[in-house]
Amino acid sequence: MYCVRCGVRLQEGVKACPLCGTPVWCPEAGERGPAATYSDRYPVYSRQKRLTVMASLTVALLAAMVACFSIALNTTGQMGWSFYVIAGTTAFYLAFLLPLWFRRPHPMIFVPVAFLSLCLLLFLLCAYTGGRWFWTFAFPLTGLLAILTIGAVALYRYVKRGTIFITGGLLIAIGGGCLLAELFQHLTFQTPMFSWSLYAAAVFLLFGGFLILAGIVRPLREHLERKFFI
Repeated sequence: MYCVRCGVRLQEGVKACPLCGTPVWCPEAGERGPAATYSDRYPVYSRQKRLTVMASLTVALLAAMVACFSIALNTTGQMGWSFYVIAGTTAFYLAFLLPLWFRRPHPMIFVPVAFLSLCLLLFLLCAYTGGRWFWTFAFPLTGLLAILTIGAVALYRYVKRGTIFITGGLLIAIGGGCLLAELFQHLTFQTPMFSWSLYAAAVFLLFGGFLILAGIVRPLREHLERKFFI
């Protein structure tokens, strides 16, 4: 008779392994040794603690924004630089801290909220500085990033197979997005066209095409799946 855990040969009549302490189990008798005792209390999710931390962070951020506004108002007589602090802090809160109020924040809800907060921040910055770059550069670029990110989240979340094909397609889409981003830059700021986007697009297209090819060639696909656990 041997220990089921460490394999040590056991003498007849022993109740536990002398090496590891595992209770003796005799398959022929169909009985185990004394069953291990475990607590019957399940771990309780500490929601109250997290809500307390989030409430404290919210109050701290509000206090910081009010302090910045008061300092700017007392020193310059106007909102001035405090506008950037307040707008940036608000966008950061909506994008990163607001989901933490929920136990299981749904990415298909909070990812669009994050991009909406970023878009609103850029709009306010453009309006406050008197710029004319929001509608021709910031808005379409933010929308493009939002579409790619939401699409990636949805595909990885709801499509259970074909991860290699999905990743390859997303890389190719990012490469095309680089071309569009430089087009928006060219139309808004009159910068030279194809100064950097072609190189970025070529790199993304190369990697994306390789992944799609790997998805088609079965031995290569299986090797990548074993190598990277995809």
